[in-house]
Amino acid sequence: MNLKLTTHVNDKLVQEGTTADMIFDIPTLISYLSSFMTLSENDVILTGTPKGSVDTAVGDVVVTEIEGIGVWSIQ
Repeated sequence: MNLKLTTHVNDKLVQEGTTADMIFDIPTLISYLSSFMTLSENDVILTGTPKGSVDTAVGDVVVTEIEGIGVWSIQ
C-alpha cells in the first residue's frame, strides 16, 4: 500500500501520489466488489486519482503509471 502513482499529459507531470493515500486498501476493495460481482483476470478497478486533475483535449496523450505494476497510455 505504498506504490507511487503518476500521470503525465503530453509529457508534463500533472499528478503524483501513492496508494498509501487511498481511503480503502486494495484487499478491502477487491473483497467488497467481489461480494456482488465476478472479477476476472485483467479487470481494472478505477478508484479515483491523486490531486492534480487537468482538462484534456482530443489528441492529448495521457500516461498513467503505477510503480511495479505498469503503464497505461491513452491517446
